[in-house]
Amino acid sequence: MSNAGKELRLAMLGMIEGNGHPYSWSAIVNGFDPAAMAACPYPAILDYLGKQRVENVRIPGARVTHLWTDDPADAPKVAAASLIESIVAKPEDVIEHVDAAIISTDDGDDHVRRVKPFIEAGLPVFVDKPMATNIADLRQFVQWHKSGAVILSTSGMRYAPEMRLSAEQQAQIGDLRWITSFTCKTWERYGIHALEAVEPLLGPGFVSVQAHHDAGGDVMHITHRSGVRITIGAIHDAYGSFGAVHLYGTKGQIPLRLTDTYNAFRGQLIAFIDMVPTGIRPLPFDETVELMAVIIAGRRSREQNGALIQITDILSETNS
Repeated sequence: MSNAGKELRLAMLGMIEGNGHPYSWSAIVNGFDPAAMAACPYPAILDYLGKQRVENVRIPGARVTHLWTDDPADAPKVAAASLIESIVAKPEDVIEHVDAAIISTDDGDDHVRRVKPFIEAGLPVFVDKPMATNIADLRQFVQWHKSGAVILSTSGMRYAPEMRLSAEQQAQIGDLRWITSFTCKTWERYGIHALEAVEPLLGPGFVSVQAHHDAGGDVMHITHRSGVRITIGAIHDAYGSFGAVHLYGTKGQIPLRLTDTYNAFRGQLIAFIDMVPTGIRPLPFDETVELMAVIIAGRRSREQNGALIQITDILSETNS
């Protein structure tokens, strides 16, 4: 629906275990009630929201007006904390009342089902990372994009100020030779954070992935057309090390670390909010497809006992 000259109306849809984005993303857009937010079960959200001046937390020009959560008992708590006025009984109920939808769940094997009604209704959709972690679903997203659907899916790490190099830092490193990047949780669910932290430094052009797996997680060895080697660790229980990146070059090395989750998420949300009326994408859709192909290749390598998987093979299957 057109909403020219007024606040962009957003629906926040879905909440699954381990992901509190309906609390945090809605709060970043709307502002929040500190007393109600104190009951949020995600300490990290309370930490980074608590570092902000409450009166400054808001994205002008947009508002999360509608909410649906998988467990209906969660919705009143999120709505009270993040100042959302309408709770709906099922996701599709928002279609006639909002300008865009945010699918706020991070299961890349379940996004096609969740996204489909909103694509069919012609609504722009932001899909929480990872967009799709199997080839059939990635193929469906590519087809939707080709048919004109407006879809964006990114990690907040792409917008983290700490992941941007100054000219002085670039000179200190020299030519990049190796990057390590780290995430907690699983490769399928959180590997995109570690990957998208470094992709803007290199650009597209990932070549191959090889997985080294044990019960505690995965270490993925990735090659890039630039010649830079990338090693990504996804170690399930190492929560305290999330967001660590290290760059190694011909002249020196630099550690990077995410410390400002709030502004990473805020930048991510602004990119979508700006894209809806203008149609200007923050990155080409093909880049997101390639990143998903890297995640899928890592998954396939693990399933094939560490086989070397070519990204071109995954992309060929996706586009077939």
